[in-house]
Amino acid sequence: MKDSAVLAELLGRVALGDRVAFDTLYRQSSAHLLGVILRIQGNRAQAEDVLQEVYVNVWRAAQSFNPALSQASTWLVSIARHRAIDSLRRRQTQVQTVSTSAAGPDEDTDHDLLDHIADDGPGPDELLERTAQARELQACMAQLSASQQHSLALAYYQGLSHAEVADQLGEPLGTVKSWVRRGLQALKGCLERASLALR
Repeated sequence: MKDSAVLAELLGRVALGDRVAFDTLYRQSSAHLLGVILRIQGNRAQAEDVLQEVYVNVWRAAQSFNPALSQASTWLVSIARHRAIDSLRRRQTQVQTVSTSAAGPDEDTDHDLLDHIADDGPGPDELLERTAQARELQACMAQLSASQQHSLALAYYQGLSHAEVADQLGEPLGTVKSWVRRGLQALKGCLERASLALR
């Protein structure tokens, strides 16, 4: 994604209704935002739909962007993340229906379609394992320094690059890379120890 100052200038022009600036903003930020959405959504077609919603939102809300309160790249990523999460929640709450019986073309009697539908959802064992893993990760994250936690959260939950994390935290790029690398190493070691303890 382009420099935040460039994006901020484009957003200022978009707020005034400048369609050329909006097109430029899209070309300079859409690939990064699609990546952020894909990390949450997983489905490319749906992620592209969400990306379209993001830019409709940006067009409407550009006047609310305040460069004194946040960087343009952070503001855009935040909109993308919220839209992706909202879309995921909407999809999960949609009622899925299926007719449980249907007659085949050459059959006199109905057969139950539910007998042929595999349940893709996780079973109780998998849900229990996921919960245990989430607790282990939370416990291991708590052992990291505040700077490591913050760097990892920005990089992996907000989808920021190392340079964007450094920009956001006001720290040198090398320092941020070191925090992320050491934080990941510490997490890996902690999770491996926790996994061995459970065996």
